[in-house]
Amino acid sequence: MTVAPSLFDAPSGSALTSASKWLSSTLLGSLAIGLCVIAVAWVGLLLMSGRLAVRDALRITIGCFVLLGAPVIAAGLHGLTETASRVGVVEEPRAEPTPQPPPLPPANYDPYAGASLRVE
Repeated sequence: MTVAPSLFDAPSGSALTSASKWLSSTLLGSLAIGLCVIAVAWVGLLLMSGRLAVRDALRITIGCFVLLGAPVIAAGLHGLTETASRVGVVEEPRAEPTPQPPPLPPANYDPYAGASLRVE
């Protein structure tokens, strides 16, 4: 048997935090996906009937992609800021062995001399 919390107890979290979680789940949840599907279908119908300009149809479609791709876009921008903040960090140089260069050709070496000579 679980005991319901009293209405006189203080809430465990911030009201703004819970409101922002509700808003993000509403804007990025199944309601938003359903509205975007209906919007794209309606735009396609209006576009095929000639009542909507292509520019306006592209605006609506790109807006749906931006709305539904917002978490991925935000994560990408957050990753860019992390790499930009790490640019100023100086790392210790690592001691790596330097590769030996190939031996030099002789001083009188001509790579094109063989092509001009007659071979019999």
